[in-house]
Amino acid sequence: LKQFIAEDPNDPFLRYGLALEYLHDQPGLAREVFEQLLSVFPEYLPTYYPAAHLLMERGEETRAEETFRKGIGLAKRQGDRKTESELRQAYENWLYERGEQ
Repeated sequence: LKQFIAEDPNDPFLRYGLALEYLHDQPGLAREVFEQLLSVFPEYLPTYYPAAHLLMERGEETRAEETFRKGIGLAKRQGDRKTESELRQAYENWLYERGEQ
């Protein structure tokens, strides 16, 4: 994937795939790639769900909440009701688990 990214750095799907590859064995690297995606390709909606979950699991509550909220807003603007619903449900479950809802 790194080779493909070097050949086509403007394809967010390649970076997304790399982040998912890192997710379980190297979560720190996954976080770095997700942050790159969120910064360079903020309109790439698939990033938000796994990125928010990773941040949540790492205890980065402020950043996780920000990522959930931005993803929900982006999904709404893009008219992607399914992803909006999935992000909203995950966010609300997380808030409930934290005793905030």
